[in-house]
Amino acid sequence: MVALQLGLPPVHTARWSHTVRLAVTAVVLWPVFGSGPPLSADTSGAPSANVLQATTSQAARQSAIQSIPIEKLDPQARAKVRSVLSDIAVFRRLPVRVIDCDPHLYLFLVRNPDVVVNIWEVLKVSSLQLRQVRAGKYRVAESAGTLATVEFLYGSHDTHVIYAEGSYDGPLFARPIKGRCLMVLRSGYVREPNGRYYITTRLDTFISVDHGGAELLTKTFHPLVGKTADLNFVQTVAFLGSLSRTAEVNSRGVQRLASKLSHVAPEARLELAELAADIAQKTTASADRETASSPQVASRGGTAGRD
Repeated sequence: MVALQLGLPPVHTARWSHTVRLAVTAVVLWPVFGSGPPLSADTSGAPSANVLQATTSQAARQSAIQSIPIEKLDPQARAKVRSVLSDIAVFRRLPVRVIDCDPHLYLFLVRNPDVVVNIWEVLKVSSLQLRQVRAGKYRVAESAGTLATVEFLYGSHDTHVIYAEGSYDGPLFARPIKGRCLMVLRSGYVREPNGRYYITTRLDTFISVDHGGAELLTKTFHPLVGKTADLNFVQTVAFLGSLSRTAEVNSRGVQRLASKLSHVAPEARLELAELAADIAQKTTASADRETASSPQVASRGGTAGRD
């Protein structure tokens, strides 16, 4: 039942798009934010259409670049960021999404993408492999010929800067194609009066491809791959929300699922199980408070007091 409740992982891109899987594969694993001040998860009204839709506009690109907290990065991280920004083949801002999700679980999954991928492996819905090399660094392997490393360069509760580099060595090109990807993650949180959290997500991505693939990527593949990346991002964000809601109603099922994750650190399995238990406990406490404060309960309590 857990598998049914969690929903689907990102779809796989078509084989012709594997030249950018080195970047796109890594990109779609995280809900990633773009530029400007921290986003506000305003659920009082629908966002405007131009915010919901993906864009490659120059204005969005410039604001995304300005949003990168360069001054907070160490020298090595700055060099990696500049290596991408100095030779951008593709920029894309993916559509904004709002999810109903526990913020502690959300941050845990953002910072531990290997947990998400291992869940998909256990549920047999993805063949993607992502393994932790060390704290904040991961190795990605995709069966069609993509190998990549993904590294967190900076992280706070509302901002993450992520860097990926890798190569594709397959039948589409006569020689391996190498590239780099920069991702900036900003997260906006709003707590409703009933205690539920809504998290707003937006993804800005910068892709740089070494000589031999840039022109093909920008002119031929990007329009189609971009739409696939949008869909992957939307489905990935929805998956995080689904996992949170599953923990509310089936905490033990999520705890059992955590125990089956064989490709993550033991402490990550334990933390996922503890988060699931905590979410269930908070949900029960919230329901009890609502019941205690409902008009019918208050009325019955008042009558009993007068008898």
